[in-house]
Amino acid sequence: MMRRALIVLGLVAVLGLVAWEVVQKERLLATGETVVLGLAPLDPRSLIQGDYMRLEFAIARRWPQDDSWPRDGVLIIAPDRFAVAEFRRLDRGEPLASGEHRLTYRIRKGRLQLGTNAWYFQEGTAAAWQAARYGEFRVASDGTALLVRLLDAELRPMGPR
Repeated sequence: MMRRALIVLGLVAVLGLVAWEVVQKERLLATGETVVLGLAPLDPRSLIQGDYMRLEFAIARRWPQDDSWPRDGVLIIAPDRFAVAEFRRLDRGEPLASGEHRLTYRIRKGRLQLGTNAWYFQEGTAAAWQAARYGEFRVASDGTALLVRLLDAELRPMGPR
């Protein structure tokens, strides 16, 4: 009897955590600020995971690859004259200027990662994604980012037709 109760309690806890994550992502999609980052797509195929595009963002190519940055942290970004976000500085807790946003990052295996590092798409539609030049994110005030869609060189949403 006790074992069954523990199993049910564990199942309820896991489902509750999953539901909480879904609610948080939906809230971010609905209320997050829109931020566009320039990207450099890599490796458009994975045999195990199906079709996907490995992503690297332009901002990630400009960080000093030394030990001066914390392994996990927050960047301050702001849009340029074309509405594409550029790195301004590391977040040190100071107030944001007009137009600035926080964006969390992680350094893993010597690479700076922002949001996600992959875009998954339906098998057989790789050609439709080859012209991707930007990623559109929804960003929360704490810097949490969710990649919403890819954009072409003219900042138009992309996808198979």
